[in-house]
Amino acid sequence: MFDAAKFVEEQIADIRKKITGPAIIACSGGVDSTVAAVIVAKAVPQYLTAVFVDTGYMRKNEPEQVRELLTSCGVKVDFVDARQEYYDALKGVTDPERKRKIIGEKFIRIFEREAKKTGATFLVQGTIAPDWIESGGGVRDTIKSHHNVGGLPKDMKFTLVEPLYDLYKDEVRKVARYLNIPVAERQPFPGPGLAIRVLGDPTPERTAIVREACHIVEEEIDAAVKAGKMARPWQYFAALLPVRSVGVHGDIRHYGETVVVRAVDSLDAMTAQAIHIPYEVLDKISIRITNELGQHVTRVVYDLSGKPPGTIEWE
Repeated sequence: MFDAAKFVEEQIADIRKKITGPAIIACSGGVDSTVAAVIVAKAVPQYLTAVFVDTGYMRKNEPEQVRELLTSCGVKVDFVDARQEYYDALKGVTDPERKRKIIGEKFIRIFEREAKKTGATFLVQGTIAPDWIESGGGVRDTIKSHHNVGGLPKDMKFTLVEPLYDLYKDEVRKVARYLNIPVAERQPFPGPGLAIRVLGDPTPERTAIVREACHIVEEEIDAAVKAGKMARPWQYFAALLPVRSVGVHGDIRHYGETVVVRAVDSLDAMTAQAIHIPYEVLDKISIRITNELGQHVTRVVYDLSGKPPGTIEWE
């Protein structure tokens, strides 16, 4: 059985041997990177600086929430506004593998720039087992290149330190609970962010649509859970499809976008099952999305596929 206390003790001892100078950690505020940051901060607080990169593909109000979270955990954090840089790099890019590789390389280049401020030569990442398993290599097929694995450039100038490398998501959550970090139950959010929830060209305009749609899905499901109408899914969100269809606003023809709602249960992120969302909750989500985003969205659909054959995210 996995022992979180023993794991933390072993990692602290190991990190003190590995990290012998200034280090930075890519910290998104998610479960994996936050747990990694707290462990490394306990091991070598004199060396660690956390870097949060606002890529422009974060969820609604996320940068502010991450700042508050990391500060409360005692982690020193520098914020980098790279929104325009990412929008420019991803302009016109529709292939999901290209998106992930561009995002991964861009992260490293930004961290290399930030490292010059402290002389950091170590890069800490919250990489976990499903990341490198799905990224392929050896006899493993590439399901999708996680930006923190398959997206890393070969000429990277950092020594990687990945304390959670062999853990699965359920084990990372156990470590978060042991460390009393208030992200233990937070739903996963992909490192590439909303860029892979916008299928097709991830323009700022299309990203704004999916950001609001994700916010509506989260709000309505959170409210339904609080009201006892359903159990909380492991992950729940919206994606914007590259599919347009005819709709009607009043008596006017409207040619709009399609939003898909996704909610799954999982233990370790390796497999997942679509969950039953009460119809009244789905109905409210659909009404809100088409009302509040009506100038853009014509249809809302629900994804019933599991993993396999699908993956949790659409890209």
